[in-house]
Amino acid sequence: MQVSVESGEGLERKLTIQVPAETVDKEVDSRLNSMRSRVKIDGFRPGKVPLSVVKKQYGPSVIQEVVGEVMQNTLRDAVVQESLNPAGNPSIEPTSMEPGKPLEFIATFEVYPEIELVDCATLEVERTTAEVADSDVDTMIDTLLKQRTTYDVVDRASKDGDQMTINFDGSVDGEQFEGGQADSVPVVLGSGSMIPGFEEALENKSAGEEFSFDVSFPDDYHAENLKGKKATFATKVITVAEPKAPEIDEEFAKSFGVEDGSIDTLKSDIRGNMERELRNKLSEVLKKEVLDKLLEANDVPVPKALIDQEAGNLQKQMMEAGQLQGGMSLPKELFEGEAKRRVGLGLVIGEVVKKAEIKPEADKVTAKIEDIAQTYEDPSEVVNHYNSNPQLKQGIEALVMEEMVVDWIVDQAKVSDSAKSFHDLMNPEAQNPA
Repeated sequence: MQVSVESGEGLERKLTIQVPAETVDKEVDSRLNSMRSRVKIDGFRPGKVPLSVVKKQYGPSVIQEVVGEVMQNTLRDAVVQESLNPAGNPSIEPTSMEPGKPLEFIATFEVYPEIELVDCATLEVERTTAEVADSDVDTMIDTLLKQRTTYDVVDRASKDGDQMTINFDGSVDGEQFEGGQADSVPVVLGSGSMIPGFEEALENKSAGEEFSFDVSFPDDYHAENLKGKKATFATKVITVAEPKAPEIDEEFAKSFGVEDGSIDTLKSDIRGNMERELRNKLSEVLKKEVLDKLLEANDVPVPKALIDQEAGNLQKQMMEAGQLQGGMSLPKELFEGEAKRRVGLGLVIGEVVKKAEIKPEADKVTAKIEDIAQTYEDPSEVVNHYNSNPQLKQGIEALVMEEMVVDWIVDQAKVSDSAKSFHDLMNPEAQNPA
């Protein structure tokens, strides 16, 4: 076997491989001979078919089969011989397949890049810190109270916070528009669930009143035909109801699974849940910060074949998750940016794992599974489910490995802390409203 290697653009490599003719011929003859005792051809007794006849009838298919296997086997040997690390499937093109002459073919593929990690001590990482304050627990209880709020019908004019049941008929330029008509719709005044100006127009109105008002759709409204348009809504009030929040008492605590009805126990449980969510959020934010800085510092070339493969995976995941309506499919090209980032990050993380000799620690895997399980009604059942499913557990091991990589980098890097409140960290959209 003769092998020559040519470097193409970027990570591309071309291997020209030549195999002696006798290697192919010998294997072809061996297979044809073994077929003589098995083939049935009219005019010949079983096992007595001349080799020339077998060769004439089956030779082309056997040659094709042998050539395919020889190319695969010799390519594998050539890759090992030349110390190459292919990324993705190779493209194989035969250049000479004449009987009695050497078999020659060209294999084109990309290789994994050689990565020389930047010293992690040069990375500057901002670590977000936060804690659950008593006021955060109180805010959460207020939220739970609002979620359990009921409404009692009253005989008075409406005000902010009331729930009104209305019929409305909307029109633009005197013409009804799709979705602009509805009956018995509940609207809570001040909730911001309707377009700007709609809820304000319902204030100080009583059951039975019929009236019309004008509002304008926002310029960024989701329906293209209504963006920025002025609309008139003919409206009838069916009922006005005032909010009635539950008392923070024993019954309220029991409704959240606190068997003894203790408010202190309820607050403790709520704090525990919030602290678990906070730990996960802080870990998520730190991971993104660290991995972004790691990838930025190690700008490695990424094999196109791996980008294409990952883009296909992302496209498939979106389809399976039902994020595209009506079975529509987005072009794979739209996923290439994220795919390139993921593949590049995976390559760099893999290098960190090798350099730091990181392995998934059993106790950390167990702790991660138990932490996930705490969010379910029966944690022990969830733990058993993960431990009995190798594929699921493997996913947790990969997650733990990634967290260990982040911890290792944080230990090496220059880290500065940035304090945030629980609310600002958990509700970033509230800081930058659209």
